[in-house]
Amino acid sequence: MRLFSGSILMASLLVAAPAAAAVTIPGLFNSGRSADGAAVSAGVVQEAHWRLNGTMVPWNSVVNGSFPQGPWLADNDVSRWMTPTSNAGQSFDANADGFYTYSLNFSLAGYQPGTAMFTGRFLADNQVSSILLNGNPVSFGGPGSFTGWTSFAAMMGFQRDNLLQITTRNLRQNGGNPTGLRVEFLSSSVNVVPEPASWALLIAGFGLTGAVMRRRRVAVA
Repeated sequence: MRLFSGSILMASLLVAAPAAAAVTIPGLFNSGRSADGAAVSAGVVQEAHWRLNGTMVPWNSVVNGSFPQGPWLADNDVSRWMTPTSNAGQSFDANADGFYTYSLNFSLAGYQPGTAMFTGRFLADNQVSSILLNGNPVSFGGPGSFTGWTSFAAMMGFQRDNLLQITTRNLRQNGGNPTGLRVEFLSSSVNVVPEPASWALLIAGFGLTGAVMRRRRVAVA
């Protein structure tokens, strides 16, 4: 009877310990958001989160409908294009194809990196050549274009401190042309590290399990 009661108590302790909650990953910002994550739909403003080749990215200065907006899918209050200079229509790479690496740092301190995942989409001029998370390839649905979205997703490879890198390739065409990247995150999740009280309940449950097993061995003997 005591063994049965102990098993019930142990099970109660384990059930009482709450599971780690899943939350949205902090620090995954769409391109073209302000420092506090709010929307900025027009004007030239310093990019607050993404970097280009190690330096902050200026946002483009064109308004919707002027070049290259029109060929490019127009900016809105969800995301905006990032370009090497504040003039999005500036031409680059007249002599050879150019490569531009846009990077985003985000931290999972206080979370469980092994449970993290995200999905997103991008626009690129001319195309994306690679997406890396902490140096490991991230799957994406093709080189992309500047008129339609292309999806990407990461389900593993997360660490406490993370670096997401998206490299674009700009084709020189007939003497150069504009280049840019636009990124939106569609979903993300990561589990929070359990509170100390939760761990205490789990440890108590494991300790009680050991005590019950010892009593059973004594009873059988």
